[in-house]
Amino acid sequence: MTTTVLRTADELHARVRTGRRAVVMTMGALHEGHATLIRTARGIAGDGEVVVTVFVNPLQFGAGEDLDRYPRTLDADVKIAGLAGADVVFAPSVDEVYPGGEPQVRISAGPMGGRLEGATRPGHFDGMLTVVAKLLHLTRPDVALFGQKDAQQLALIRRMVRDLNFGTEIVGVPTVREADGLALSSRNRYLSATERRTALALSQALFAGSDRHAAQEALRARAREVPATHARAEALSAIGESRAAADTHAVAKAAPGGPAAVRAAARLVLDDAARLKPPLALDYLALVDPSDFTEIPDDHTGEAVLAVAARVGTTRLIDNIPLTFGAAS
Repeated sequence: MTTTVLRTADELHARVRTGRRAVVMTMGALHEGHATLIRTARGIAGDGEVVVTVFVNPLQFGAGEDLDRYPRTLDADVKIAGLAGADVVFAPSVDEVYPGGEPQVRISAGPMGGRLEGATRPGHFDGMLTVVAKLLHLTRPDVALFGQKDAQQLALIRRMVRDLNFGTEIVGVPTVREADGLALSSRNRYLSATERRTALALSQALFAGSDRHAAQEALRARAREVPATHARAEALSAIGESRAAADTHAVAKAAPGGPAAVRAAARLVLDDAARLKPPLALDYLALVDPSDFTEIPDDHTGEAVLAVAARVGTTRLIDNIPLTFGAAS
């Protein structure tokens, strides 16, 4: 399909709209993760319109971060967007988005914006929300799609849209991974071959935590099937299932889901990666409530996010995986 490149909001507003407009916001350097977002948007928009924004937002970069070296690959981005189903690539200049220079009135991310990524990158989420708000106004979509790899960003956008009454539906799209598990990111291109091998520890740690969680939940489900009484344990032992009996009894008595064990399983992988060459330098490992990104307690039930951020060489990477604790009894 033919993809139109537009540089100004006036050009975008002059287009005749039919059906729903779905927007995918990016900072360019598109990869398969972005293409998945665009294909999902195409499915949602149907006969309507898919707009992909390409804008490297200076407000999201702090001192010493990689604004200057962030890849700008617009020609390649337009090709990827078009093949994935985009009708328009909206690639405004900094002056178009911030015509009066840096905005003096900005969106505040609130308490959630100071946690995890916000603690490591002060002001980052204020800048992100400010540009997302502006791009929502400039593109006027019915629906906007964002990747779940940036889980805290997605949570904050949803909170902003709800708190400030934006008339836009926000859709999260699952993380896209390479065959070896590494989450797709525009920053992966900065990694050398040896750095990339170390970087695999991020996803491996998440999978280790997820596997531990799945095993615990399976034991809890088994414990619910038949009460883990002393008589039950004796009966299982009599037919050669002493280990299963012990596990079932222990899980029935333990805190639901075992968040501490999930954290511990993930941290073991990260600790090993810290001894690699080159080493992985951990920023944080957190198991949080997706509504506010505070750490969950051991008796938590419901949704959670296991999140990690680390540096390998000069490249900082993030990843996360959703979990659900305490299946219904």
